[in-house]
Amino acid sequence: MTITGAIVLFAVIWFMALLIALPLGLRTHGDRGVNSQAEPAFSPVNANVRRKILWVTAITIVLWIPICLFIASGIVSIDDLDFWGRLGPKG
Repeated sequence: MTITGAIVLFAVIWFMALLIALPLGLRTHGDRGVNSQAEPAFSPVNANVRRKILWVTAITIVLWIPICLFIASGIVSIDDLDFWGRLGPKG
């Protein structure tokens, strides 16, 4: 695995985890019953984005290290995943 591949893998895991974590525990003004002209009912009261980003980064590191070690170990290669033989002859 190259450095670029490791960085891309980290970014993919991080963004997937962030998209999962952002709506968790979100409370809107409509949920709290606060109605005003300045804030729409669907706007978040306190999104806690900084805390979610820290949690997502920690979870990503915990997931990323074993995945990188698994890929770098060579237990499974791209040739093992080439079911239809489209990458050329094995050898």
